[in-house]
Amino acid sequence: MGGSVSCCSSGETPKISRREVELEECPITTAEDVSEDTGTYLQHISDRELPDELAHESNPSDHPRASTLFLNKSQTDVREKRKSNYLNHMSPGLLTKKYSSCSTIFIDDSTVSQPNLKSTIKCVALAIYYHIKNRDSNRSLEIFDEKKHPLSREKVPDDYSVVDPEHKLIYRFIRTLFSSAQLTAECAIVTLVYLERLLTYAEMDICPCNWKRIVLGAILLASKVWDDQAVWNVDYCQILKDITVEDMNEMERHFLELLQFNINVPASVYAKYYFDLRSLADENNLSFPLEPLSNKRAQKLEAISRLCEDKYKDMCKNTMRRAVSADNLIGVKKSNAVLS
Repeated sequence: MGGSVSCCSSGETPKISRREVELEECPITTAEDVSEDTGTYLQHISDRELPDELAHESNPSDHPRASTLFLNKSQTDVREKRKSNYLNHMSPGLLTKKYSSCSTIFIDDSTVSQPNLKSTIKCVALAIYYHIKNRDSNRSLEIFDEKKHPLSREKVPDDYSVVDPEHKLIYRFIRTLFSSAQLTAECAIVTLVYLERLLTYAEMDICPCNWKRIVLGAILLASKVWDDQAVWNVDYCQILKDITVEDMNEMERHFLELLQFNINVPASVYAKYYFDLRSLADENNLSFPLEPLSNKRAQKLEAISRLCEDKYKDMCKNTMRRAVSADNLIGVKKSNAVLS
């Protein structure tokens, strides 16, 4: 197993790192730029920090206002599909989509706090598919190269680094891991966050030669951070029979180092990825399962609504009590001041 992290690019001209581009766009003022009569110049720390716009653009997995990478990479294919449908006068998906009527209301059971597992895995697999298909280059690291660190004893094909995997292949790989390890849909969303954070921090691409090990590393880390009952590395060795615990440990260690040990996922970032995955599903006709609203489900939704409404009323009452107490305190202080 490789004990060092070494780059194995595809022979293309190396790109200027995004960090270098940002620093060029934000020139640092030096002492030579200051006139002599101003005295000794000491640069303030804020002058060395990058503007918020550049920080958001370079770290979409850290900031809720930045657009997700997978949604940007999917736009080219979405525009081509729309153009093709317009030219051919086609409207795919409209005939199979369910619509609510006066007698029937269709709703899906996926929410931001409890996403639908199967649909979420499909969307995450599609996001990874677009990452691979519309990648900028083939920048990779040795620790994620499947030929140097195979996941099975089967011979790796000679064209393993050239042929892009299909969406179904990516979906089956992720579904097998999630089904065997009994992981949740929320873990799939966090997996995608870690994956895009790795691509941003390490300035690398997910491509045919490394996608399986990158996805495996992201799932391994997300399951330990998110789920209460984490899956141990040895458990994944039972799912992927030919991989060793030492290889899993080494890959996890490199993954964490490349993430700079930043495994925090704010709620706002998680929600952004969830809704962007739903947008991706709508644009690619991967609709979430819709079911007619039954009496039992309607009563459950009504009970949840009443519970939330009661909590909101209690919060308002507590706020009003604190405001009244503060007013009384101010009034007592004023009275004491007059009497004295």
